[in-house]
Amino acid sequence: MIRTKTTLVIGPGAGLEIELPDKRELLGKIAAGFDFARLGSELQTRDMVMLARHFDKFARQMGATRDKLMEAGQKIRVSAKVGTAIDAVLEQHNTDPLVMAAGKLAIVYLTLQAEARSPLMVEPRDAGDLPLRGQENWLFQLGRLITSGVPRNQADKAFENLSIINFGYDRSIQHYLPFVVSMAFGMTLGEARAMVGARLNVIHPFGRVGRLPWEPGEGPDVEWGNEEPWNLHNLVKEIVTASERLRNRQYVTAMHGAIAGSKKIVFLGFDFDPQTIDFLFDYSLSHDPDILAAVQGMNEPTQLAATRMLKRRAGIEDDDLVSVLDMRCYQLMRDYSLFLES
Repeated sequence: MIRTKTTLVIGPGAGLEIELPDKRELLGKIAAGFDFARLGSELQTRDMVMLARHFDKFARQMGATRDKLMEAGQKIRVSAKVGTAIDAVLEQHNTDPLVMAAGKLAIVYLTLQAEARSPLMVEPRDAGDLPLRGQENWLFQLGRLITSGVPRNQADKAFENLSIINFGYDRSIQHYLPFVVSMAFGMTLGEARAMVGARLNVIHPFGRVGRLPWEPGEGPDVEWGNEEPWNLHNLVKEIVTASERLRNRQYVTAMHGAIAGSKKIVFLGFDFDPQTIDFLFDYSLSHDPDILAAVQGMNEPTQLAATRMLKRRAGIEDDDLVSVLDMRCYQLMRDYSLFLES
């Protein structure tokens, strides 16, 4: 059980551990899917065909043409050659509504495709199991951390000290955790989903590809891994850029409030892009939180830069309060479980 106010910040590297693309890989997939010059040839791919088909329907809704959307896609394809992530490329074209529409549609299409192809299944392969096998993933470690030591009659308190800020577009956390809750407390899956939907605080700064059908809310919904949703074009509206999100002061205030109210801040697979860090921290924190970050494969100079950035933006002077660790996300959640529970 998490006993201290904690915020978990999910970055692009965390998705890679469960075989979901990070934003750099997603940008590459989008650029390849927008290579419409290959349509009709032996070199065309399924993604090219499907995106062109979706453009045909989407263009009519926007009062444009498929060719205009394809031209917009080509702009993304060109920018991708020097771009670092799809959200950054969209920011660079934020005055062009067709580029924004083309990019967001591709994000939804390819994220749902990634969900469908990931090892995180719609249902467990075997009854009474989890939809993602094994313990060497951060979702399992998070589920265990949340439910450990919580009495069945106080199960709803398992989430009261946790906030999650997820910069990914997928719904892996919301999809996976009800299965853990169901197993831990002997609930039906429906009961567990109702509890997770009501109690788990997940913030998606850049949006997500719709609600899961059982989640509360009024926005469009889609099943986990449904590659061909009937409401794809409504789901596109759920994706936002940083500049668009900043216009929603209530949403941004809630995100900053989660950070400001936490004694522990844990970064999983975060890339420490300076613009994203500025997005997270509106002002220096006065309460000196403990900060842990799992950054597998990050070189030493970049780790040092990330540490300095965190200390500066959070206003932390004590070196012992910030730990940037070269380890996988699940390893941090496993090896620091006692610290995170305390």
